[in-house]
Amino acid sequence: MGVVVEVNRQYSLDLEAAPERVPQIRRIVAAHLRYWKLECLIQPVSLGVCELLTNVFRHTEGDKRCTLELRWTGRRLTAAVLDGDPRLPVLGGGEPLATHGRGLAMVASLSDSWGTHPTAGGKVVWFTLRAESPDAQALVRLRPLRALSMAQRPPGSVVRRPLVPLERAPHPCG
Repeated sequence: MGVVVEVNRQYSLDLEAAPERVPQIRRIVAAHLRYWKLECLIQPVSLGVCELLTNVFRHTEGDKRCTLELRWTGRRLTAAVLDGDPRLPVLGGGEPLATHGRGLAMVASLSDSWGTHPTAGGKVVWFTLRAESPDAQALVRLRPLRALSMAQRPPGSVVRRPLVPLERAPHPCG
C-alpha cells in the first residue's frame, strides 16, 4: 500500500474578467499546473476556468472584477471563480451548434463535479477534477480559500454532477 502524502497547494488571483485577459489567464493556470506536476490537467482546467471567466464577463451586471482560486489537495483539483453578482447561473440546454449558452454544460462535462453557492458579496462557481501526482511533496498547511471553504457554505448551495455520465479513459493523473 502506498504512503499517503498530505498536499495542499493553492493559488488566488484577483482580476477583471475581459476577453483580452483570457490568453494571459490560460498561461497563468498552465504555469501553476506545470509547477504542481499536473500537466495532464492543463487543457480541461484552462478551458473550464476560461468558460467561468467568460460567464462573469457576459452575465454579471456592473463590476466585472472577480477572483480565480485553484486548490490541489493531492487528490483533487478545484477551480473556483468568485464574482460580485448574486444571481446564480443556470445550466442551459443550449443547442449543440449554438455559438453561446453552453459554457456551464461544457464545465459539467469536463469535470467530476461542479456547483455554485451564494456568498455575502455575490457568488462562487466551482468545478473539480481528480488529480494525483506520483511525486507529491508534503507542504505546510495553507489558509482556507474564500471560495472553497465548504464548511461555510450557506443554505441553498448547489452541488452538481455532470448531467450525462461521460465515457472516459483512465485519468492520466491517477
